[in-house]
Amino acid sequence: MPGRVDNVPFARAQHIGSLLRPTKLLDVRMRYENGEADYKTELKPVEDEAISDIIQLQRSVGLKCLSDGEFRRHMFCDGFHEHLDGFESVVNPPRSIFKMYVPDVRAFVDSHAKRMAPTWICKGTIKRKNSPSPYEEQFKSMLQFTTPDEIKHIKMTTAAPEWYHLRHSSEFAFTKDAYPEDGEVGYFRDIAAAYREELKALYGLGCRNVQVDDPLLAYFCDESMIKGMKDEGMDPEAELTKYIDLYNQCFAGRPKDMMVGVHLCRGNFKDGMHFSEGGYDRIARRLFNELDADVYYLEYDTERAGTFEPLAEMPADKLVVLGVISSKVGELESPEAMEAKVRSAAKIMAKAVGQSEQEALNRLAVSPQCGFASHSEGNNIALEDMTRKLGLVKQVAKKIWPNDE
Repeated sequence: MPGRVDNVPFARAQHIGSLLRPTKLLDVRMRYENGEADYKTELKPVEDEAISDIIQLQRSVGLKCLSDGEFRRHMFCDGFHEHLDGFESVVNPPRSIFKMYVPDVRAFVDSHAKRMAPTWICKGTIKRKNSPSPYEEQFKSMLQFTTPDEIKHIKMTTAAPEWYHLRHSSEFAFTKDAYPEDGEVGYFRDIAAAYREELKALYGLGCRNVQVDDPLLAYFCDESMIKGMKDEGMDPEAELTKYIDLYNQCFAGRPKDMMVGVHLCRGNFKDGMHFSEGGYDRIARRLFNELDADVYYLEYDTERAGTFEPLAEMPADKLVVLGVISSKVGELESPEAMEAKVRSAAKIMAKAVGQSEQEALNRLAVSPQCGFASHSEGNNIALEDMTRKLGLVKQVAKKIWPNDE
């Protein structure tokens, strides 16, 4: 077993979590959200059926790493902050509380949307609720659709802990009444404590593989955000330091047989819309060496993600899942070209730490660059194309790691 995690399988063929939802599920969920359908008797049975089917699809193409497709969510980032005491939903937030240097916020404003999307603001002391969280419920539901041997292969995707802080900054992310004495320090401290409790609860249910989805860290590769922060008198490096420290607080004390990873992409909204550009060069050294993650899931399907050169900063005991196949378009990539990309990355990683190319390959896996439906409406790609893409992931992995895929 490569890496630094005990007894947790590292699948060579992976996907990032979200998969295309069937039309029937989308229709019933819309009725439910409009107050026209009951969850227990109408929406949940449809979710169950769809999850059972999508797990079977993953099996059918040979994938061992399994997810529920995020079929019980509207967005990939749902499930954490709304389960915290202290956070309150703001349905029609004013633009003034959003930071326009954040790439997806700017894109939303530039789209001439009539109103800003709902958000969550901390207005009281943060504490994880006593009731089972959405993530706990989602993992428990997976158990009824998987075999005992498959449980260790279930991957839970979770929201970035700094999700609302970057969008609003310490100016608006929490009220002064929420943390009158220690402000930002207390805000981050309590989010981290809640995250640790979340991981502990998932571990208790049998979860051994958690992937935090965080496009925000990749925004620090985008020159437009860096410039926007500086224009507001902020220090981008200091902000990045805060988030790395927050992650390390969130991951502290986790069991040795629980794998935690961070997925970076540059946006994957409706129809696969991206928000930022820029290679990992700006953040690679700090991201890979200072942030205490076991594995990094990295977007690498287009030139906007840059070259593999930043992977030279990857420590010898960390794992990387290369997102070289696109979830945004239906056109199928060449398996030979994808294999060449993976081997090219391995050479850079091997040279940097004095390993053989095979030793570096042992720390790698392959996947699409992001999910197929980070937003419930999904990318502009057909189910058949998604299935072929997942099959291609398996094909490439089998070619590179014939005895360990």
